[in-house]
Amino acid sequence: MSFFHQIGGVQISQFPCLSDNYGFLIHDPQTHACAAIDTPDAEAVNVALEERGWQLTDIFNTHWHPDHTGGNGALKERWACTVTGPQAEDGRIPVADRLVNEGDTVRLGGFSGHVIETPGHTRGHIIYHFDSAGIAFVGDTLFALGCGRLFEGTAAVMWPSLKKIRALPAETVVFCAHEYTQSNARFAETIETSNKALMDRIAQIDEKRTRGEPTVPTTIAIERDTNPFLRADMTSLQADIGMGGNDPVDVFGEIRQRKDNF
Repeated sequence: MSFFHQIGGVQISQFPCLSDNYGFLIHDPQTHACAAIDTPDAEAVNVALEERGWQLTDIFNTHWHPDHTGGNGALKERWACTVTGPQAEDGRIPVADRLVNEGDTVRLGGFSGHVIETPGHTRGHIIYHFDSAGIAFVGDTLFALGCGRLFEGTAAVMWPSLKKIRALPAETVVFCAHEYTQSNARFAETIETSNKALMDRIAQIDEKRTRGEPTVPTTIAIERDTNPFLRADMTSLQADIGMGGNDPVDVFGEIRQRKDNF
């Protein structure tokens, strides 16, 4: 089952693939340019393209992990699309045509996506912010109520990356790459026991999942208010975990360690 969004003039097809990934296609209806944001599964991407009658012109990879790049080769062979990925992961992005850095721009028809470097989950992770459309594709750096594991980075590397995302406009619609929200919620409620907005959100999440609905996308405003990984410098959260006045990097590191052991 796929889900269709029309936001800021662009069309987005969102579809589950693999065990808990989401695939995304972003389409400019004026020019018919169409990009896959990562390629968890080539067949699933092709099914989604066929369902919408779209033709793939681009792949925008956020990082090198196989559940994000595994379909690159087959899709490029079929569609002759342009593959873009992070410069810092040169040699790890299959069939890459273009490697990009902080501040670079990708084009999707009449829309521009700005590249923001967000290392921590991997050494070269990037996200794509289409500011004129008010959307961001954040890969595995940020999840609804969560963040990516620190496979190739440290808390001191990841915390600034999360602050970059947190600083995006509050109304930005955020597409993250996995359906982890319900399990993230079970953890989040052990961290911020005094956060009423979080408790209200958890009830909404449980209702959505009972109906089989996705909890992605989310928004920057919602994550600022409820995601413990974005709130390591908040006095209320620090008090809840007994780390009042500590360096936010240390607080974030503690939260991440607790989640790893949850």
